[in-house]
Amino acid sequence: MAIKLIAVDLDGTLLSSSNTILPETQRMLRVASENGIKVVLATGRPLSGVLSFAKQLGLSGDDQYAIVFNGAVIQTIAGKVLMSQELNYQDFNNMLRFQRLSHVNVHFETTKYFLTCDHDLSVQMQINAALTNNIMKVRERKDIPQDFTFNKVGFTSWEGSDQVEKLWNNLPSWAFDTYDIVRSFDSIIELNALGASKGNALMDLASRLKIDQKDVMIFGDQGNDISMFSNPNFMKIAMGNAISTIKDKADYVTDDNDHNGIAKALKKFVL
Repeated sequence: MAIKLIAVDLDGTLLSSSNTILPETQRMLRVASENGIKVVLATGRPLSGVLSFAKQLGLSGDDQYAIVFNGAVIQTIAGKVLMSQELNYQDFNNMLRFQRLSHVNVHFETTKYFLTCDHDLSVQMQINAALTNNIMKVRERKDIPQDFTFNKVGFTSWEGSDQVEKLWNNLPSWAFDTYDIVRSFDSIIELNALGASKGNALMDLASRLKIDQKDVMIFGDQGNDISMFSNPNFMKIAMGNAISTIKDKADYVTDDNDHNGIAKALKKFVL
């Protein structure tokens, strides 16, 4: 096995608890890239929330790539969109119906901005916008045009994760048949178009780059990484801080995100 592509989740994986890339992890990923291995950041964030970390890893231009919005979009680091799965105005109305099932905020994410019809914003929603360098537009429902499209939805709560749990338990069964829905953290439910996932996007990108799936290594820790860990062909590395579902599907469990788990696995298996 010769690894040719390394896909790395951001939060809880590439990034430490202080939201930074540890120096040794940064060094090892740079070495991988300099040796011709494609390093792909695969995240629920939009590209705007990826760029500063891509720069730290020396990734730039139209020949380096990111999987964003949990796999709904594949973009080059320079911003060119290779693939985009969108939701529409009918989906927008469905999200507002789901919102009524609990005391939660809902926001809609596009490649250019975030949008919400809520005026009292949860701390988590504000953090999401700040961490991804995004504008949060607050609009009245009546002002949303019927041609509005978006790539991802986030549900958070100003009352804490109990309300997010309540929404998760009360979502109708048809919602899971209609959309891809994941818990990225206890405090966040994320929703995409059906079939939009990190795993599917990574298979798409590997195919575009003519890289065999068996030459792909992945790193992750949370629910929105499960689609990557469900692929039997990828070499799957779980972080030490990963949820049990990820660890159970992994080929190897490395150290956690605060102790250079990525760097240690790269030294063991790749470099």
